[in-house]
Amino acid sequence: MQCFTKAGFCQGEKLAANADLSAVAKARGIDFFLVAFVDLRGVLRTKMVPSSAIKQIQRDGAGFAPAATWLDFGPHAADLLVMPDASTLLQVPFSPELAVVMGDCFIEGKEVAQSPRAVLKAQIAEAQKRGYVLKSGVEAEFFILSAQNDSISDERDIQSKPCYDAQSMMRRYALLADIVKTLNACDFGVYQTDHEDANGQFEINWHYRDCLTTADQHVFFKWAVKTLAERHGFRATFMPRPFSNLSGNGCHIHCSLWSGEKNVFEGKESISDLALQFLGGVLAKAPSFCAVTNPTVNSYKRLNGAATASGYTWSPNRVSWSGNNRSHMVRVPDNDRFELRLADGAVLELLGVHMVHEKQTATHYSRVYSKISTFYGWQVNPYLLPALMMACGFWGIDTKADPAKCSFPADVNMYEIPDGSPKLEGIASLPRNLIDATRALESDKDLSALLGADFMRAFIKLQKLEWADFSAHLSTWELMQTLDC
Repeated sequence: MQCFTKAGFCQGEKLAANADLSAVAKARGIDFFLVAFVDLRGVLRTKMVPSSAIKQIQRDGAGFAPAATWLDFGPHAADLLVMPDASTLLQVPFSPELAVVMGDCFIEGKEVAQSPRAVLKAQIAEAQKRGYVLKSGVEAEFFILSAQNDSISDERDIQSKPCYDAQSMMRRYALLADIVKTLNACDFGVYQTDHEDANGQFEINWHYRDCLTTADQHVFFKWAVKTLAERHGFRATFMPRPFSNLSGNGCHIHCSLWSGEKNVFEGKESISDLALQFLGGVLAKAPSFCAVTNPTVNSYKRLNGAATASGYTWSPNRVSWSGNNRSHMVRVPDNDRFELRLADGAVLELLGVHMVHEKQTATHYSRVYSKISTFYGWQVNPYLLPALMMACGFWGIDTKADPAKCSFPADVNMYEIPDGSPKLEGIASLPRNLIDATRALESDKDLSALLGADFMRAFIKLQKLEWADFSAHLSTWELMQTLDC
């Protein structure tokens, strides 16, 4: 199959934030720029700007109608202007005449406080005041589906435990190799790719960076995966749980805190005391921030769903942590970082649904939804995820939060502990559904103060609209259960 990444492509050096993009376009052969930002639902919004006009856009900004995106503005709002941050520029290896550049959002000269990149940058500024930099790495899982009927694209990928299966990997080698070549040509430093726990599911890992760089890379990663999947004749989805009998898509985040060249999370045998306080804050606030890390109705099919064909969901449903143990919400794999395993990969992308598949064959699995007609996109937000880690972590440091009560020995399988067990005394459960999560977020005054009232108001408003839309939908399950009553 054709490889779309151009042989011999070379990404130019990283630019300064105010670099002259017009001159860069001439030097690097760029014809068009996608000037981009991410809204509250994680949707990537872009304007395609010819290189002949990029100087004007750098001066004045690319204009968007904010009410046409998932931001909390009405049709009367003034233009939202996206000012390109030239340091984020990535020339696209499979279309070298095109470059992607992320930007910051302004309306009438004032930065839009509810925009996710602004929320993250505010937390980065707080970290800098304290003398720290958060470094993060993400593990975003995705399915490769058929473009025709949204089933698993590989008809032979049918094992009950397909994780790391070599042949299933090789049948999608051309696409995966294209993605990895694209990412590495953009200096991601991909170090491994694997077939994940569900049929048709994959994960690509790249090296950690400062959290803003990782967030910008995360945005580009998802765009590249989806774009290249389409060019290869497939469809990629990061939806939390598109198949009811398979494990879902997570987006695990690894966190470490640095002061200069020193990782202050690093301890002798486990993570440091400072890291434990930081982690204590994350654990204490997890039930409240679940609405952000798991922002859709479908998210809670992953967190609270039924057993999978492989035997495990690999997702948490309680607030607990342990050592190198994947059955808990937080894993501490080494003495220098922790991994939050809570967040989704991406999410629901549909308005119109027609029916639910109940039939399961070798190639057609039980689906949560089948026919997708009209699109919108909630996605775990690449900027809000690290922003939450810092907001809650620094709150934990300030309050000297103690994570000990949520700790379990490394050999304890959390999945085997039943509800009501004395072992769970003092252990909080995660929300069961989106509206419970939203209410928990809304009632947490600490998070409102830490993340900003403007962001919290806008985000909670959209969450409630999501739940109302879901509640108004008449499902096939309801018809099957009650039509003949």
